[in-house]
Amino acid sequence: MKTEILAPAGGFDSLKAAVRCGADAVYFGGAAFNARRNAKNFSDEEIAEAIDYCHKRNVKVYYTLNTLVSDTELADVSAEIKKLCLAGADAFIVQDLGVAALSRKICPAMPLHASTQMSVQSKYGLELLESLGFKRAVLPRELSEKEIAEISANTGLELECFVHGALCMCLSGQCLMSSVIGGRSGNRGLCAQPCRLPFGVNNKEAYNLSLKDLSLIKHIRRLENAGVCSLKIEGRMKRPEYVAAAVTACRNALNGTEDEAVTGALEAVFSRSGFTDGYFTGSKGKDMFGIRTKENVTGSAAVLSSLQQLYKNENPLVPVDMAFEAARGVPAKLTVKSGGFEASAESEVPPQEALNKCLTEDTANEMLSKCGGTQFYAENIECSIEPGLFMPNSAVNSLRRAALEKLENKIGCKEPYVVNDYVPEFGEHTAVKPELHLRFFDKESIPASLEAQRVILPLDTDEKTVKSLVEKGIEVTPEVPVNVFSQGEKYISDLMRFKAFGVSTAWCCNLDGVKIAEKAGLKAAGGFGMNIYNSLSLEQAQESGLTDCLVSCELSRGEINRLKGNIKRGVMVYGRLPLMVTANCPVNNELTCAKCGRAGSLTDRTGAQFPVRCKNGCSFIFNSVPLCVYDKKADFSGADYHLLSFTTESSEECENIISEYRKGTAPSYPYTRGLYYRNVL
Repeated sequence: MKTEILAPAGGFDSLKAAVRCGADAVYFGGAAFNARRNAKNFSDEEIAEAIDYCHKRNVKVYYTLNTLVSDTELADVSAEIKKLCLAGADAFIVQDLGVAALSRKICPAMPLHASTQMSVQSKYGLELLESLGFKRAVLPRELSEKEIAEISANTGLELECFVHGALCMCLSGQCLMSSVIGGRSGNRGLCAQPCRLPFGVNNKEAYNLSLKDLSLIKHIRRLENAGVCSLKIEGRMKRPEYVAAAVTACRNALNGTEDEAVTGALEAVFSRSGFTDGYFTGSKGKDMFGIRTKENVTGSAAVLSSLQQLYKNENPLVPVDMAFEAARGVPAKLTVKSGGFEASAESEVPPQEALNKCLTEDTANEMLSKCGGTQFYAENIECSIEPGLFMPNSAVNSLRRAALEKLENKIGCKEPYVVNDYVPEFGEHTAVKPELHLRFFDKESIPASLEAQRVILPLDTDEKTVKSLVEKGIEVTPEVPVNVFSQGEKYISDLMRFKAFGVSTAWCCNLDGVKIAEKAGLKAAGGFGMNIYNSLSLEQAQESGLTDCLVSCELSRGEINRLKGNIKRGVMVYGRLPLMVTANCPVNNELTCAKCGRAGSLTDRTGAQFPVRCKNGCSFIFNSVPLCVYDKKADFSGADYHLLSFTTESSEECENIISEYRKGTAPSYPYTRGLYYRNVL
């Protein structure tokens, strides 16, 4: 397919800026269920108007339904899906497995695009997405050029990549920082951007979680060669001038031209100490970090008026072929064609006999080519005019306007999708006596003796430890890390080593891991990062072959207990919540790995310290205090198992916590109840 420029539209002004500057597609959302709920967004009336405006200009509309939704919201999401299918949206961008399932049931023909929030990073996850009916995947920003090319060579899905805009520190879909610290979930569209605040190393104030904005515009041809078909611009929270500059810069890059004024204006209108391409080029490190300075803010004012000129008026972006016929005794006729659509208009009266000035081909060409004020431009004009005839200029112009208006309406008229009435039905879930599952981030933390139904181990656990646990009748479950990227083959090999010891199940933190487990001949259990938030996503996990799932730590206890369906589900009752998984170590900005000793931390403005641990090429930022609710186990009647997750603890500390869990005593250390007793926004 033709390489597509995909632009953000946080409101109608931004949408017009995107379209008039040459975007091939736009993405936007309504008031709910989209990852930028604080953008202006679109009302129901504006949605229909926006889709009509875009379609009349050969621009596609991808509608964002890319948040996690609760059981109480499934009916509203269903209504939203039906409304957008009938309004003529061209695709849905989704994060939640349950929302994807709803869309497939309600409208099987609607294309699904997997949001980057789904955290799919490799050919393995894309293979699973394809089996789930997805047409396209939005790839993570952390991928290198080589990794993108490898994925492209091994998938039938369309690939979309961000080429410009804000760069999150955390892998998309894996960030809990905003919800845990401020109660506003990034997975629910209300990220408060705490990463832009000061986080220092060794009590030194700095901005070690704030990355510069991404810009791969100069690498667009390389992205094309790597197999990317859609070039996505981030920015639904940004102003129309930013959208205009970014789309124009992308269009110039695709056309092989460069306008230094536009390039300079793009950096001036919004940047954080400049731009970075570090992930794509493999140049990670301190140079990727930056903040929005006073100079960045004041510099934008100087370019706004010039950027407004880029989209002030309708730009002729849609080519039209015209065929004009003028003969004696019959009305003149103009036929216009564009993109497989055709329309015709006839003059009110036939051409007259010329008394002095005849209508010539040159005269007709000149008048027909004046499509100003519309989105059309005449690419080819053919005229068949009998000699000696005359038509007033006004009549030819009227004929052109009428034909183009009919063509515009035909182009904009998309047959609505057929929608089905579908209401998901679930059986009630009855939990048995909860099992105890133990998870160890580091093998050094594993106590000498353990008693539990399941023990989740890192892939580097030694053979002796694995065999001793298997011999005790404990279900040993190796963890496929959430950060897969180019390490899929290695993880398959690691899992097969465990399989040789009698292991049958792997703990998987995203769809990549689920497929990797399958490739290794193991069953899959859902862990951190799967973002299981509703009964339908639980059902989809079961249909995808998962044996059980850890539910999202962002759910309240009431929401957890009301989850329905058959699949076994668990709740984390102890452990430091993984607030971020990053592909760029924030501690390394100040300390070398040797000086850090794999025991670094970040300090926020309040003095709270957040442990940072690096593993498998990524850094994990944990909450300053552990979550603990094991003294309130009775509050989680819907859980089939309780998870104790150990990260920074010593083996002795792990033993003590397991003992406290069994006794059900209140914790003897600083702790948090997490989000279980408050409803996250």
